[in-house]
Amino acid sequence: MRASRIFPILFVAMMALVLANTAVANSVTMTYEGHQGVGPQGGSPYIGYPYYFSINGSSTFTPLMCDSFDNNIRVGETWQATVTPFLAGIGLFGPTTSLDYRAAGLIFKSMLAGTLTSNQAQWAIWGLFSSNARSQSYFTTIGAGLIDSTYLGLAAYAPKSDYAGLFLYTPIAGTQSWGSMPQEFIGYSAVPEPASLTLLGTGLLGLAGAVRRKLAKS
Repeated sequence: MRASRIFPILFVAMMALVLANTAVANSVTMTYEGHQGVGPQGGSPYIGYPYYFSINGSSTFTPLMCDSFDNNIRVGETWQATVTPFLAGIGLFGPTTSLDYRAAGLIFKSMLAGTLTSNQAQWAIWGLFSSNARSQSYFTTIGAGLIDSTYLGLAAYAPKSDYAGLFLYTPIAGTQSWGSMPQEFIGYSAVPEPASLTLLGTGLLGLAGAVRRKLAKS
């Protein structure tokens, strides 16, 4: 194969890797496997984070945070969901709630960092999207309203980098094995640092150049 043909191929491969973190939506099969406990935890009248899922049949369960208080699921239920980087798609509640989603992402990350308890984070996120959640006495008891106000203010100015690694699992209507529309979930997966991606891209470009020079001499 001539160098003029190999170089574009390597360049395309490099760009695909560099842009890997700018993922488009993809569809997965979710199976709800249950909770860490079997009853209300930490004083909450409802079970919250973590919901455990098998994604595409994996035996390694993924912990996710629910954002939809008014929907219901049951153990063993399956459905299809689109998975999108947190700020890249439109969630179950539509584009008018974009600031609420941004606040939910910051709340979830604060919980992962240990700044908020799982109950505080779960109820605050539920309250962003549900008046029924906000009307529960427990919502007031744990100060979830104040948390929402605080993080809505932060979300108005937070850079996109604050949402790195967050993903939204939005159910696809009609794919559920039971009941009505399933719940929507928030998850986190560590992503490569931009510097690492740049280094990888630079290395691939160097390799492409070396191959081109070698083949040009042959």
